[in-house]
Amino acid sequence: MTPRTTPGRPRPDAPTRSRWWLPVRRIAVAAATVVAALAVGSLTGAAAASAGPAALSAPAVAKVTSGYGHTCAIRTDGSLGCWGSNYFGELGDGTTTARTTPVRIGTATTWASLDGGTSYTCAIRTEGTLWCWGNNFRGQLGDGTTTGRTAPVQVGTATNWAQVSAGDSHTCATRTDGTLWCWGFNRFAQLGVGTDPYIATSPVQVGTATTWASVATGYAHTCAVRTEGTLWCWGNATDGQLGVGDLTYRATPAQVGTATTWSGVTAGYAFTCAVRAEGTLWCWGENGYGQLGVSGSHRITPVQVGEATAWTAVRAGFDTACATRTDGSLWCWGNNSAGQLADGTTTHRYAPVRIGTATTWTPDFAAGYHVCGFRTGGGLWCWGNNANAQLGDGTTTSRPAPGQVTFPA
Repeated sequence: MTPRTTPGRPRPDAPTRSRWWLPVRRIAVAAATVVAALAVGSLTGAAAASAGPAALSAPAVAKVTSGYGHTCAIRTDGSLGCWGSNYFGELGDGTTTARTTPVRIGTATTWASLDGGTSYTCAIRTEGTLWCWGNNFRGQLGDGTTTGRTAPVQVGTATNWAQVSAGDSHTCATRTDGTLWCWGFNRFAQLGVGTDPYIATSPVQVGTATTWASVATGYAHTCAVRTEGTLWCWGNATDGQLGVGDLTYRATPAQVGTATTWSGVTAGYAFTCAVRAEGTLWCWGENGYGQLGVSGSHRITPVQVGEATAWTAVRAGFDTACATRTDGSLWCWGNNSAGQLADGTTTHRYAPVRIGTATTWTPDFAAGYHVCGFRTGGGLWCWGNNANAQLGDGTTTSRPAPGQVTFPA
């Protein structure tokens, strides 16, 4: 298993927990797609909003993503840049050398969307091909091996990949035909195909449904939205992260309640959050840091976060979550050990706190021990943990407030 820390670096904190736990990356997905031009030199972000039933016809498009200690973003010219930790080759530049500022990955100018796992990255190109690189100990790169890669390697030969979600040691992706595929570690049935195989080094189809709209992977659980607005989860349920009313794992997709208005879902370490078409926000699972946005202990079914009906997208990573509202504001909650909530403290928060006063945040952002997000006409901004230079500012000094990322010409 991938350790929670990047080798040689301590993780931000290590609380004692009553339940089993290991690392996870957020991998957030909303089913709606709203494309917004974002100027960072020539960098742009395509934002995935999740308000409104029409959103269910298209998968999310993310152009910034983060792992435990690395960050990647796609520029307006379709090129890809990454920075931060590179111990496993997760930057994709052909080396294992950490980078304190953005470096271009290859020469391709057709990158369309991407997602970062704990110590690996996956991305889709405009022609529908899927590529992954970095740690491959559990087959999460999907190239038929368990060999780590320091540069992008194609996943099979399919040219109809629509959206990808990278977790800690497993990956899932949808295709344009509405099918869902997963690969990597399957110890807790997080692939959704039963308990066999234990490790899948190539994509395996999840059931026969052709209505999958988007998917999100946590450490050992997976959730996905279908085009009719239903939500399904499977895998480990130790903390109630499946939202099905108990702590029993599911080896195949199980429906979360009966609602048919789910429009986007995201998975953290052992919790899940999702938005509905009417703009409400719901979370469930572990709540040791307040990552559900409500007080109290873990929840085994969805609980509404406040009473707002203006949420557009939500992203979760490790034990932190962030979400945008229709007014362009950004809110975060949960683990704040690295100052990733940008409230001037390291106090964990059990309710959403607003990030500054800006009203130009787009629904294209990434959350975890560090947070990065695009502003309309205002570039890419990052803050929080920077022990591995994941903020891209040329230092390893953590930042308690948003700082703009400068890209090379």
